[in-house]
Amino acid sequence: MSIRRIDVGPRMSQIVIHGNTVYLAGQVGEPGGNVASQTRDILAAIDEFLAQAGTDKTKILQAIIWLADMSTFSEMNAEWDKWVPQGHTPARASGEAKLAGPEYLVEIIITAAI
Repeated sequence: MSIRRIDVGPRMSQIVIHGNTVYLAGQVGEPGGNVASQTRDILAAIDEFLAQAGTDKTKILQAIIWLADMSTFSEMNAEWDKWVPQGHTPARASGEAKLAGPEYLVEIIITAAI
């Protein structure tokens, strides 16, 4: 089975496609915003990357969400709930983690089908 990489950088690829599965790198929002604005940025980027891979959010299999502070869980969920298509909700996990820098409040990792 072939492996296709899109937006390849020296450290990582933004999209990796293996067979009929799409893996997105962890996405973060624009620094300086709050959890809601960063989540909206991330979800827009996910939509774009999935489209580049030939799929969309109705085919997301799994989402892993890291928050810098779990007290912002409901703020992130409010944006997620507006975005995720009902009837196509993926398996999902959320947790608290120290992210790449203090300016990042949320990171989302997606696996999807084509």
